[in-house]
Amino acid sequence: MVHYNGTSGTGSQISAYYHDTYEEQAATRVVAVGALDGVPWVAIEHCLFHPQGGGQPADRGWVDDHAIVPVRDRDSGLIVAVSAQASDEEPSPVLPPFEEGQRVKARIDLEARMRHAALHTAGHLVEAACRAQGWALAGSNHFPGQARIEFTAPESDVRLQSPEGREEATEAVRATVADAVARDLAVTWELDDAGRRIVHLDGMHAAPCGGTHVHSLGDLPGITVPTLKVKKSRIRVSYDAAHRER
Repeated sequence: MVHYNGTSGTGSQISAYYHDTYEEQAATRVVAVGALDGVPWVAIEHCLFHPQGGGQPADRGWVDDHAIVPVRDRDSGLIVAVSAQASDEEPSPVLPPFEEGQRVKARIDLEARMRHAALHTAGHLVEAACRAQGWALAGSNHFPGQARIEFTAPESDVRLQSPEGREEATEAVRATVADAVARDLAVTWELDDAGRRIVHLDGMHAAPCGGTHVHSLGDLPGITVPTLKVKKSRIRVSYDAAHRER
């Protein structure tokens, strides 16, 4: 929850996407209005919208049927909604005026959210499987079509020096991933003593994370992991994942 006291509003904002990845719409109220780099924004109390960050793209959403993109305002710390162009037939360069306390309806593109949550959670799982190989995390990207985890390549892992060895290492990662999905490990989170949100894969993996996630790994059938690549002492493990039908 973000508490905001400023010239453009007073109120609290709940990051609702932390608590329920699948909440598609909500009736809520405006807690603040303002502008970011000259572009008007509106902030709502029950915030369904996940902004881009942590390797995950921003949600697509609507406030009272006005297409928006969520971003985090530097000054207030609030997640705010700025106008997006919904389609060529319905351009929306700026939001209409909103007032603090105004009741509004918020909605997300649930299909896109499920895609993002599937990729983000699968990224945690692939990372855990690769760490089990003794590799150190170097970076990650959970965007559709670009999803990958990168690691520092240890000189001691001779498998990485030949095509056959790299395929062997990839098979070990695939086996760990498939086993965790088959066991349908729970995906949970908690706040640590410093107030950071820590996401857990049922004892298999834990990491600070502000992204969206599926309820359990059984929601991720058919994770694919192509043969890893090694370049300039970096291991690149690409992957893809989709949410099971609900």
